[in-house]
Order: sequence, then structure tokens, then C-alpha cells
Amino acid sequence: MDDSETSRHELEVLDDAEAVACRAADLVAGAIRAAAASGRALTLAVSGGRTPWRMFALLAEGDVPWHAVSLWQVDERVAPDGDPDRNLTQLLEALPPAARPALHPMPVTDRDLDAAAERYAASLPARFDLVHLGLGDDGHTASLVPGDPVLEVTERDVAVTQEYRGRRRLTLTYPVLDRAREALWLVTGADKEDALRRLLARDPSIPAGRVRTPRSRVIADRAALGEGPGASSPPGGMG
Repeated sequence: MDDSETSRHELEVLDDAEAVACRAADLVAGAIRAAAASGRALTLAVSGGRTPWRMFALLAEGDVPWHAVSLWQVDERVAPDGDPDRNLTQLLEALPPAARPALHPMPVTDRDLDAAAERYAASLPARFDLVHLGLGDDGHTASLVPGDPVLEVTERDVAVTQEYRGRRRLTLTYPVLDRAREALWLVTGADKEDALRRLLARDPSIPAGRVRTPRSRVIADRAALGEGPGASSPPGGMG
């Protein structure tokens, strides 16, 4: 998909990480309710990180029709069940019991990780309605990290990475991310300022800058934009 076929990032800037999580919870809840009203289930892939876990904790406090959502993981560290390094461990703590049957965990405890990746890929919807993505200080998203051969994978929807920060991972690849109807990026913290600038510019020198969903919404806090709490928000549609 070339740049002419993709939209620009829609940027929304809020005061802090809590405000970002609240806004994301509102958007996701609205998407789930809309799917329920149309008699179908929202297909949602979610990444790890403190802000999305807070988002799910806020969703758990609201009136959300969890029967109308199917959840997949964007990526996961290869670690035992219950390990605090696992995104799943934190996600299960944040999700209400009613949402857990909708979750499709990545099978990272399998001995044959390549076969596990193939099996997970076969479980994916043809096209996600919404993919939540985070942004690392080095410009990675999902577990698409600088220098990993997985960045060049085009024929598989799920792949096994090299070791990164102490763990190998399973990750969705660019083809499946790019097929999603919408990406929702949550970006918080001053350490993300350079990476966020590159993301908004769609700089292909960082992995996050190579994602090309038809619609892309970035919700960031002021710290990630390098702004003080009293600064005014930049206009939307950057990137």
C-alpha cells in the first residue's frame, strides 16, 4: 500500500497519561457498542503497556457489551504463564471476567514457536476493525523492533522475533497491521518525544513509521510532544 492510499495521522493531545487512557477507553467502548448495535463483534488487537492496561481497567468500570468484542494480542514475550513480563498477565488483571472469554492469547509457551505463530495467524480475522499500538523510545511498535529480520516479513501475519531486551516475542507483522481498518496509537511520556515526531512524519527509518493503516489516530500526552502542561494543542491531522 503506497502513501496515496493511506490517511494521515489524526493527532489528539491531552494533558497526561491518565487522560490518554480515559479517552482511549471512551473510543474503544464506543466502537464495541457500535458493533453490538449492528449485531456483530468488534475485532480488536491490543498491545501491552501501562496506558492500555489502564484503558482496560477503565473499560471494566463501564457498561460495555463484552459479548460484542473479540480480542487478540498484537505481540507477546516468550515467557511462562503468569510471568510479570507477559502482556497477558497484566491484561488478565485489567480485564473484567466478562471479557476474558473473548481473548485469544498468543501461544508463546509452545515448544515450536514457528508452528505456534502459524496457528495464531490462522485464528486472526481477515481484517481487524481496530488495532491498538504503542510506541517505544527507539521507534518500535508491536514487537517490530529496529534491525530485526521480522521487519521484512511480508508472507506471514505472525512471526517470531530475535531476542529483544531479554526476550524473544511473537508479533503481528506489517501485512496484518496494514489491513486493519484503523490503528489507535497511545503515546505517553517525555522519552517518546523523538519517536513520536518521527511517527507523525511517517519516517520509515523507525519501525512504527512504516505502519500504513487506512486510518490512524494518535492520542498523545503533552510530555510526549515536549510540551508543558499549559501549552496549547497542535492541530490534528499531522503526519
